[in-house]
Amino acid sequence: MTGLASALRTLAVTAAAGLFTVTGAVTSAPAAPAPPVPAAPEPKAPREFVALSSVDRTILQEMRYTTPHNFVGEPVDGYRQPLCILTRPAAEALHRAQVRLLARGYTLKVYDCYRPQRAVDHFVRWAKDLADEAMKKEFYPLVDKSRLFADGYIAEKSGHSRGSTVDLTIVRLPARSTRAYVPGERLVECSAPRAERFPDNSVDMGTGYDCFDTLSHTDDPRVGGVQRANRQLLKGALVEQGFVNLPEEWWHFTFKPEPFPSTFFDFPVARRSVAGH
Repeated sequence: MTGLASALRTLAVTAAAGLFTVTGAVTSAPAAPAPPVPAAPEPKAPREFVALSSVDRTILQEMRYTTPHNFVGEPVDGYRQPLCILTRPAAEALHRAQVRLLARGYTLKVYDCYRPQRAVDHFVRWAKDLADEAMKKEFYPLVDKSRLFADGYIAEKSGHSRGSTVDLTIVRLPARSTRAYVPGERLVECSAPRAERFPDNSVDMGTGYDCFDTLSHTDDPRVGGVQRANRQLLKGALVEQGFVNLPEEWWHFTFKPEPFPSTFFDFPVARRSVAGH
């Protein structure tokens, strides 16, 4: 083999190994990988939003959507930390209601406050997956999942995303602790008698939280006695401070007037979202 032929063969082997390429008489090194595109920063809450605990530390918080104990059966998108975030006027109104309830031997307990749009989108995806009925027995035992949109239990927008809506209950003092939900445990209908359904330190409201059932309607005529009195105690304390109840859900209240009546936010539920407010 001549020296020229040997050199050309060596070039071919080297090029095949990816060390450099030969195009005519020009050689070049492999192109450097493109630098990674930096992730877009997470949106933050406007200054009108606050952590409820910065306004009132006595209100209990049991943020259900950071846990698997909800109708979806898993932590919900956008809930990074178990934190109640609200517009300041709504938080301050809750504080005023809490002061009055404390004097009567009760405390408020919130289940959900501001809800990012990505969480609502998660609910919508879940509702469209008719095969996923892992939590049906507890949260919607009498409702066909295909009816959740038509019956108004799931929607593509939620007032919670505007920041002035809260889901809550009342607890008799001294407050007992509520045990943690164990994924896979036996489920009991949310409309069952209090002694049978999942334990909650709330007073008896006639159903559990997020119960997709007409029995959850605030003034359902089948709910009477102590259960009705408890619902009216909660409603009265909040209405007095400017909240409006959603008639289909005894736990759902919106402060009026809303600072953001037509804006649906998507910043995550996390301390950093309201840091410095």
